[in-house]
Order: sequence, then structure tokens, then C-alpha cells
Amino acid sequence: MSTTKGLIEKFCVARDEQVGVYGFIFFRDTAWVVVIIDDLLFTSIPKFEELRASEKQLYHNDKETYNKSARRSGKSLYFAKSGTNGETWVPLIEKAYAKLHGNYDALDGGEAGEAIEDLTGGVTSFILTQDVLDPDQFWHDELLKAHEDRLFGCSYNTLNAARSGNPNSTVNGLIGGHAYSVLRAVEYNGKRFVVIRNPWGATEWTGPWSDGSKEWTPEWLPALQVLGHSFGDDGEFVMEYKDFLENWEQIDRTLLFDSSWVMSSQWLKVTSRPLPAAWGFGDVSFTISLPIASDAVIVLSKLDERYFGPISGRSKWSLDFVVFRQGEVKPVISSSPSLLSSRSVNAEVHLEAGEYIVHVRLDREIIRPEGYLEQGLDVWNDRSYARIQPERVKSQSIASNFDIITEAKYLSISLDTLAGQDLAELEAKVAASTKALKSETVPEGTPKVAVEGPPTAEGMAEAVDDEDEDEKDITHNGDTPKTSDDSSEHNADKEGDSDEEDDVDVVFLGLRVYTHRQSPAKVEGQLRHEIITSFSGLAIGSVGLQF
Repeated sequence: MSTTKGLIEKFCVARDEQVGVYGFIFFRDTAWVVVIIDDLLFTSIPKFEELRASEKQLYHNDKETYNKSARRSGKSLYFAKSGTNGETWVPLIEKAYAKLHGNYDALDGGEAGEAIEDLTGGVTSFILTQDVLDPDQFWHDELLKAHEDRLFGCSYNTLNAARSGNPNSTVNGLIGGHAYSVLRAVEYNGKRFVVIRNPWGATEWTGPWSDGSKEWTPEWLPALQVLGHSFGDDGEFVMEYKDFLENWEQIDRTLLFDSSWVMSSQWLKVTSRPLPAAWGFGDVSFTISLPIASDAVIVLSKLDERYFGPISGRSKWSLDFVVFRQGEVKPVISSSPSLLSSRSVNAEVHLEAGEYIVHVRLDREIIRPEGYLEQGLDVWNDRSYARIQPERVKSQSIASNFDIITEAKYLSISLDTLAGQDLAELEAKVAASTKALKSETVPEGTPKVAVEGPPTAEGMAEAVDDEDEDEKDITHNGDTPKTSDDSSEHNADKEGDSDEEDDVDVVFLGLRVYTHRQSPAKVEGQLRHEIITSFSGLAIGSVGLQF
């Protein structure tokens, strides 16, 4: 990302280095979120007063000498550090990202492409190299556009050490289960090269065209200038394109959106048919209305659960979808099935004006026992739990069918809400509004649609100045979704208090649709509700017609 001009400045939007305050924005679920941090960073080097007497002697018992030589270097940082001494943007971004998700521990593991989505607001696709059936087309249509409107990463799965007995095995210096970034793709003298970087700043490819390898004969040395590469143990290396495809298993490609794009979305709380119900479609669908033809990127996503991972539910979900034009039986496009670890799936397609139906297929693996929340409360730190539970409720509240009355007890009250009013006055207002909300009949209709373009530099700077206003403007939810029968009252009774609800069959899903600004999409969701007989008939009629 640092090699893409202006990209860092888009999410590091404000700073006062003299005071030591920095403002960042990250994209989460459906909105840009402001994070403000100071410049205090964890170090792995003890204070002078904590040293043993023998250790102090190494610095002539001089605190100033010790601080200058041992504690001032970026190498003393406990977490991320830059390869350039005195450069602080890497640990500061990491600190802000950790604050977004609660703590540093929440950043452990995951897909690098999803982190790039959070930083850029882009959309990441995971491409298996074995699925690149036309290397020429992939080279021209994809890799040559690196750092223009897309970013690339690459990786392969961790090697199994059971047979070799060596847990540190590599593939010609490439580390398994570790994300690398693609800097550029260059064609020179009839050969195609990919310049790659290990973010660790060391440990490089040792195969053909590695630094100092036999391929670098005098006639090929001029290629270094064209590639923008120089030899050195700095984590940057060159691979020939054919070796790139042979040695990596997965390519992460993140599309970046400029101001010519807008985003529309709706989120729903979905209750799937309980296991052992057949894996298939029918629990939820979405409709997309497009006023004029446009290229579109359709994303089906789960919530970002990093902040509240330990209480994110009993099930891990995989998902995929198929898009139909309304009234037609031939699919327009379909996504690839997601992995259980993946947050989203997507598809890119050109859509003509009209109505489209997105049918979603859900699958799950139960990973936690019944009653895991109650069991966890016996061992979890109450103070920590009191922080992650409100974040879970806050994240889930973007669903248009979210039960805010039941869950409100878990949400913190902002100072802006209390300012200038005594508690008695506030309680009277809340009681009146709650009574009105409970008695209100929500009409069935088209949901409100969140239409957001990528933020401008001016808009992002304003977001840091006024965090509450930023969230108010960006976060939109649709109305209560349409259901496939009239049993909403029955289902409300069945769900009851969320404290008692088993979440094994529940997942929060959002459909985001990116289109050109002149053709904003309208998104609406529909849920299945206890129409067992009807669905049995549909299933019988579908035998042999599964996707």
C-alpha cells in the first residue's frame, strides 16, 4: 500500500505531530469509522531503572546513554516497526487498527486482503492460481494494473511438517501461511517479471531471478532499472511470471473505488433452517433495482467480528449467491463459495437497467457448544466482556430487522445524549419514545438505501473533526424487510429475549452493491419465516436442479 501514491493519506487523514495526536478512518461493514490515537507505543526494552546492575554497567551507569542507544530506535517497539529507523507510520496505523478492534490480540491471524479492505474501502477477491486458466489475459487484465485501481497480495498454505520434521520449511525461501505484496508487474526483453515484497523486510525468494542468482548475466542487469529493483536483503525480490503462478497458491486482488462509484447496501439478521436441514438456498434473498445500465460489484458479507470474536456465535458460516434478472431462470452471474474463514464473497458484472434477484446459500459449521456464553462468563474478565458485548450489539444494529428495544441495555450512552439534561428529564423522554416505538406499526415497503461514494480528502478530514456527525451521515439501515408470509408476530414471540436465544442458526448478512455514480442501486432484503410446508414443496420440485 505504501507504494501506491496518496493511499496512506486517504486513511491517515489528520495529525498533529507536536501534540502527538493522529486521526485515521477505516471501513467497517458499511461505513467509515473514525479512530483517534496518541503516539505512545509499546516497547520491548525496559526502563533504565529496571536494569540489573551488570546491565547498567554496559552503559557506564548513564541513563541518557542508555536511552539514546537502546530505547530511541524503532527496533525497540514491541509490535510492528518500520524498516527505516525513525519512521513511525507503520506502528501508528497498527495501533489505530488495534483500537478499532479492541486490542492488539484481535489482530492475530486472518486474511490480508480483508485488512486491505478495511484500510481502503475496496473489495477483495481471493483467486486460486490453479484457476488462472488464461495466464496472458490475467497478466494484461489484472497484474499490469497493479497499484492503478487494484492491489495484489499472494500466499500459499503453511507446509505440513509431519513428514519432514522441519516446521521452518520454505518453498525456495517463501514462507507458508504468510502474506506477501505485489509491487509491480513488468515485461522486459520478452520475459514477464513480478516484483514482490515480504512485509517483514527480510527472507526472500531464492529461486530463479532471486537477488544474485545465475540468471542475472551482464545482458540482463539493465532489467534491474526497468524493474525498479536493486539487490539487498530488504524483503523485495523478483520472480518470473511462470514461477509466480507455480509457487503461489492464492492471489488476493483488492479493487479500489474512486469518486465515480457509489455503494448501496442493506443488512439483515437471518435465521437459517436448523440442522440437519439441507444445505441450500431459500433463507434470505435480496432485490437490486438499477435505474440505468452500469458495471457492478456485488458483495455478500458477514459482520466484521474481530472486536467480539469470542462471543460471535456458535457457528462459522460460509456463503455464496446467484444473481437472476427478475422473472428469468438463467443466472446472470454467481459468486464462488466462501471459505468458513472468509468474511465475504463477491461477483463483478455489467447489469442492464432493471430488477435483479440475489439468492443466497448458507452453510455452517458448529464450533462452540450450547451455553458457551454462560460458561465463558465464569472465566472471562467482566471488564473486558462489558466492552466487547456492546460492540457486538452495535455492529448487529445495522441490520434493518434488529431488535433495538431488547438489545438497548447493552449499548453505552454517549455524552452527547446526556449533555445539558438531567436524568429525570431524559427518563421521561425515553419512556415516551419507547412506548411510541412499541405501538408503531412498521409498514412493509422499500428499505432505505445507503448510497455512499468513496470519501474525498476534504470529507475525511471533516470526519476526524466530528466523529459523531460522520457516523450519523454514513450509517443507514433499511426498513423492516419483507417476509414470505404473515408470521412476523409468531416469530417475534419465538425469538424472545436475546439472552435466551440460541444463536447457532443466526447470522447477520449484508449485501453491498457498488455501481457508477449516475446509476445508484436500490437494495431490499426478504426473509423466510416458518413456511415449512411451502418450502418442502419447493424442495421436492427442485430435485436434480441444485446449483
